[in-house]
Amino acid sequence: MPDLTAPPPPRIAVAIPALNEAESLPGLLAAIPPEVARVVVGDNGSSDATPELARQAGATVVIEPERGYGAACLAAIAWLEQHEPPDILVFLDADFADDPANLPKLIAPILAGEVDLALANRLPLAEPGALSVPQRFGSWLAGGLIRLIWGHAFQDLGPFRALTWSAYRRLHMQDRNFGWTVEMQIKAAQLNLRWCEVALPYACRRKGRSKVSGNLWGSFRAGTKILYLILAAFVRQGWRSGSSS
Repeated sequence: MPDLTAPPPPRIAVAIPALNEAESLPGLLAAIPPEVARVVVGDNGSSDATPELARQAGATVVIEPERGYGAACLAAIAWLEQHEPPDILVFLDADFADDPANLPKLIAPILAGEVDLALANRLPLAEPGALSVPQRFGSWLAGGLIRLIWGHAFQDLGPFRALTWSAYRRLHMQDRNFGWTVEMQIKAAQLNLRWCEVALPYACRRKGRSKVSGNLWGSFRAGTKILYLILAAFVRQGWRSGSSS
């Protein structure tokens, strides 16, 4: 007989920003664990069959024509906020480099009440060649600056991450392009959110083309935006501290 006094399981939603990922998206969606209540794909103006394939797989599709990783994430979240706010919000890229079958491992510290934010750390278990030199250097540099300024020692800026809905609402995320992941980690450090990193496998992209790490211009733009956000947050924090003293 079921325990009628037990609380219901937490509602889990996955937000997936996607741009021309028709080759990888069906396999990714098929691998998402059944305990996920809702998958929302923020389609970033795909010219291929990405939105149609997502709908066929049972995902909700929100079209965001403004190009930008953060814009696609925010569009997916806006739909959830309006229709089905979850208890736990998970972010996952559409390229299938992160395996959604590892989602239970990622959210386990949240379910245990130990953290508000859980980040997949790609560095220890990445396949050879899965992470480019600019990606590794960017994670090292950004993590070092955040540790120096705010005292939180993040190792990676990976896209596979989960956090409680209440924690997400405290972050007031705004970045609409390359700075999404680092903005989240900067604000988590500023707010002293409880966080952890979980070492999870990270595979080489087998289908499609990366919009950031696949070319030098994309890597340069992403790296520049990451550094700008860190330094801008530091300057704003210093200005607020000075004006309040």
